[in-house]
Amino acid sequence: MKKFLVLFALFIVPIVAYLFFASGINHFGKLPVVGQSAVEISNFKSLDKTPVRLQGKITILGFLGTTASSGRSMLFNLNQKIYKRFEGFEDFQVVMVLPENHEKSAEDVLSTLGQITDTHQWKFIFGTDEEIYELFNALQTPYALDARGTTDYVFIIDKDMKLRGRQDESKTFYGYNAASVAEITNHMLDDVKVLLAEYRLELKKYKRK
Repeated sequence: MKKFLVLFALFIVPIVAYLFFASGINHFGKLPVVGQSAVEISNFKSLDKTPVRLQGKITILGFLGTTASSGRSMLFNLNQKIYKRFEGFEDFQVVMVLPENHEKSAEDVLSTLGQITDTHQWKFIFGTDEEIYELFNALQTPYALDARGTTDYVFIIDKDMKLRGRQDESKTFYGYNAASVAEITNHMLDDVKVLLAEYRLELKKYKRK
């Protein structure tokens, strides 16, 4: 029995302690600010004619450009892995940016999404080319929009309109490739959880005052 206890103390306890503290870092740390503040989007037109803002919201921001229909797989990945898990949070939204005069494409995509999910926190907004590139460039990421004004990367924007992401030892995630189920599942999902936990903790501290 003594031998068993000694082995337990030497091997099992350190492993359990490591897992505990590693878990604590992941779940209770803050998600880093990795870029600049976004510009407000209230001047963009929205599909449902209601104003859409970044301030005060936790936003997943994407750029569909003129390829809304071809981006359906990306949107499906986001819906299944991110949106369905967090749609219950009042301050959470998914915002997709398109050029003006692409409302019909957005309606078709939203209709398709509506067949598999509640879309009330999916927002489609439209701006001029200048407005769209100003919004994208304000984030100051290493990515770029293609000639159609689109990218597979989506971005986490906090309530203060700051770009949040992951900083690993070998890589900084300024955005997340929504065309990759693995990247969404293994990185983005955890990072959205961390950001939401951060705001819940702040709310609890505020209520205690």
